[in-house]
Amino acid sequence: MSEVEELRAEIARLKGQQQEDKLTIGFGNKGNVKVGGKALGQRFPVTLYAPSWLKVLDQADEIRQFIEDNKDQLTWER
Repeated sequence: MSEVEELRAEIARLKGQQQEDKLTIGFGNKGNVKVGGKALGQRFPVTLYAPSWLKVLDQADEIRQFIEDNKDQLTWER
């Protein structure tokens, strides 16, 4: 395999990895918002109605602070 072919193969592999790490956002069965993908590291997507997502997003700073304050008590394994 030539050096150019090796580089192309490596680029393709890295692009595939990027897709695996990406969150997916879409519609759930009932017109709700579904967030999932391998980036979450869990089997099932998180599905909430739009108003609930907005409430969660509005409190992002508080959620981050809670996680930071309690990181020793939380599970970090996937």
